[in-house]
Parts: sequence; structure tokens; C-alpha cells
Amino acid sequence: MKHSGTTTGYLAGQLLIAMPTMQDPRFARSIVYMCAHTSEGAMGLVINRLLSELTFPELLDQIGIPAKHLAHDIRVHFGGPVESGRGFVLHSTDFRTDGTLVVDDAIGLTASVDILKAIADGRGPRQSLLALGYAGWGPGQLESEIHANGWLNVQADEPLVFDAELETKWARAMTKLGVDSSMLSGVAGHA
Repeated sequence: MKHSGTTTGYLAGQLLIAMPTMQDPRFARSIVYMCAHTSEGAMGLVINRLLSELTFPELLDQIGIPAKHLAHDIRVHFGGPVESGRGFVLHSTDFRTDGTLVVDDAIGLTASVDILKAIADGRGPRQSLLALGYAGWGPGQLESEIHANGWLNVQADEPLVFDAELETKWARAMTKLGVDSSMLSGVAGHA
């Protein structure tokens, strides 16, 4: 499934940026990479929140995969509140399996154990982000939240999606839109 947010009106391959007025604490100041968005609903992964209670080696141990060649510390992200026990890997498209959803030319999503094994063996993708859970919306739900000024969207790029600077991602995404996040208020009002 491949969609272009600019030609179809759908946001796959885009970043959703939570507005300062976001009331849901699970999504306050969050950035969601949109993996799929159709008339049937939407699915994405929060890319700027870590899970503090689980490390990658612990996750591998839980599912019986030996961690042989971990070249760097792989962090486990909070991908969203839906299916929080299920793992998803957002990654560069240099790695693909039959189960990989190619979102755009640069980024894919794989939810199989095969990618975890490949990462543990040092054969994984060049870039990756591991998340447990995902953010999901039913038909028309995301569109309603966008119209209610809950989210902004901007084209994704690899550094913003994959880099480890989580504390600054939200502000950098806003800057990419040309918005100075320090000028935004968390208080809504009427003129």
C-alpha cells in the first residue's frame, strides 16, 4: 500500500505533529510517522517517545532471540496505545521481507520477528526505529482531529524519523513547517 499525502489527500509518509493544545497525554508534543492512511482509517508510530521499562536485549530475550552482534544501543519506543505488546520496526528500505509495508521510497514498516533477528545478527536495515504499539484511527477519525486543530502535518525525512535526538524532534518538526514552537500557546481562545 503506497499513498502520497500530496496527491491523494492521505498522509502516509508524512509526520503528524501534535499541537500544543493536544489534550490526550499519550500524544502531547508527539510526532507520529504515518505508515498507512486510507478511507478505512490510519496507522502510525510515535517516533519521539521511549519506553523506559524495556531494553532491546530484554525484548530479544523474551522472544528467544540471541543478541549476537548488536553494534549500538537500540532503544525501544512507545509507538502508540494500540496493541502495546506488539513490535513494529520502521526502517530504511534497504531491508525488505515479504511482510514489509513500503510506505515510500525511503521508509518501510515490518512487524515480523525476521527483522528483529536480522538486527540482532547485524544484518538489519541501515536505519531503524523499534516501537511497541501503534497509533490508530478509525474511518474519518484522524481527519476530524486535524480539522479540530489537534495535528499539523509535514513531509517526513530520514534524519527527523530516525535520529536519536528525541528531546528536540517536536520543535524541529515545527520548524520544518516554518513555525517557531516557542511562539505557540497551549491555550485556545476566541477573538
